[in-house]
Amino acid sequence: MKPVADLTAERDGAAPAHPAAAPRMRASLANDIRETLQAEIETGQLAPGMPIDERALAARFNVSRTPVREALQHLAARELVMISPRQGMTVARLSIAKVRSMLEYIGELEALCARFCARRASDTLREALDRALMACQQAAVEGDAGEYARANALFHDTIYEGSRNECLADQIRAARRQSARYRVADLRNRSQISRSLQEHFEIARAIQAGDEAKAAEVMRRHVPAGTTGFSEFLAAVPRHFFDFGTD
Repeated sequence: MKPVADLTAERDGAAPAHPAAAPRMRASLANDIRETLQAEIETGQLAPGMPIDERALAARFNVSRTPVREALQHLAARELVMISPRQGMTVARLSIAKVRSMLEYIGELEALCARFCARRASDTLREALDRALMACQQAAVEGDAGEYARANALFHDTIYEGSRNECLADQIRAARRQSARYRVADLRNRSQISRSLQEHFEIARAIQAGDEAKAAEVMRRHVPAGTTGFSEFLAAVPRHFFDFGTD
């Protein structure tokens, strides 16, 4: 993703030095804008249901409305933006059923990844897991939610790499990006962090012991897709994030 500051200005009425390059320049601008907005949607900076003002975005990126419109069309095709004749453009909202399906899917993929990781555990992986656990533990002791979130991501990424299954790892990362904007309340308090850390130790020890079944079982429980886990997860998400017209 390119920083917003790197976007080249395309001002209304400004003629390019080489007219034939205009479509290519506009496509590049549209791609830069799409990448920036997609990252902001996926991380929750642009929350589900938030209105999108095309004119304001053009001013923000210092471009004409054409590349902004193209970027938004690409995001709409990826179901990240909703374009409605009545409501205009908004950040897309998902139904509760869709979010639950995504978390169930992630849970199963993560469990399979942990199983493969236990099957293929090496001394190098065991050491990497210990380092990831230490980072999680240090952040938990300090009570730093932001640092714990980063350590949590490192822990899971260590398992993805340890599974030695690139296709599976890519699927999990893509699914996690899709669901991230709904996990706004994850790992925000000491109770959540403490429970997460305990489960990390269980997962890591099962993998390090080569116990495939236990590694998969604990990892599956780690993702909030079960009845109790999902209910707790749902209670922490703002209701206006959901589309209740498609349940």
